[in-house]
Amino acid sequence: MIKKSFLLILFCAFINVAHAQVIHQERSLYRNILVEDKGDLRCLKFNVKSTKTQQSCFLKSNPKQLVFNYTKLLMTSLLVIPQPKRILIIGLGGGTMSNTLTELFPQSQIDNVEIDPAVIKVARNYFGFFENDNVKTYNQDGRIFIKRALLKKQQYDWIILDAFNGDYIPEHLMTKEFLQETKSLLSDEGVLSANTFSLSKLYAHESATYKAIFGHFYQVRNQANANRIIIVKQNGSQTNTLNKKNIKQLNKKLQPYGVDIFSLYEDISFTEKEQSWPDDTRILTDQFSPVNLLNTQ
Repeated sequence: MIKKSFLLILFCAFINVAHAQVIHQERSLYRNILVEDKGDLRCLKFNVKSTKTQQSCFLKSNPKQLVFNYTKLLMTSLLVIPQPKRILIIGLGGGTMSNTLTELFPQSQIDNVEIDPAVIKVARNYFGFFENDNVKTYNQDGRIFIKRALLKKQQYDWIILDAFNGDYIPEHLMTKEFLQETKSLLSDEGVLSANTFSLSKLYAHESATYKAIFGHFYQVRNQANANRIIIVKQNGSQTNTLNKKNIKQLNKKLQPYGVDIFSLYEDISFTEKEQSWPDDTRILTDQFSPVNLLNTQ
């Protein structure tokens, strides 16, 4: 369990340092990229027209510690897919998730896909993102990568959707057609986890779209922030029971990363029991995906 004293130290790191030190900035093809240090905390930020958003952060003194709430929420997926052998991550950020999963599953193959070559470079140079024979990085649009992977008849046990353009999830990575393609890339018992948001006019549309392709699903969220994680299975055998068999072992394994899986288990809900959007909500398609109009900033 995360100690209260650590949380206090982390909180102080955010509020006591008045000004962040920009240690790197550049304009890529897609956005302005900033790397900022606030004491022990280093963050990757995208500065776009509407906002400046934190994409990835880590503690320089303890790089293993997961700083963002959503990265901890993602770990609940391991209650559904405890031993993923092939992992696909769409959206690199600082490479925190890839690094963590490489340490947890050193024999697993991890493919990272990132559209912006500048982000890949920054992750390597400033956030300790590492690659090896089992960890590869592809500079491609996520949807194009998935289409090509399908042609090659590749499959993954765990697909993580974490692409973010600075304003919201790219609209072509939210549609019914895209989710159908992604579902086809999952192995028979494969799991897809998507980092989405609760406070958005897109909430109902996203939910309805995932349900249309995968059926009822798990969602994980808490009061820490507005993120929610959607967890779906390829085979559609959704139930409202999770695998708690190895939860003690998993909790011990995740403790060095600041993850309390017992607490996060209480944040999981199943939409068959708690559907929070109207049944007649319009789903997102390649012809109807007005992200810029529906998303609230």
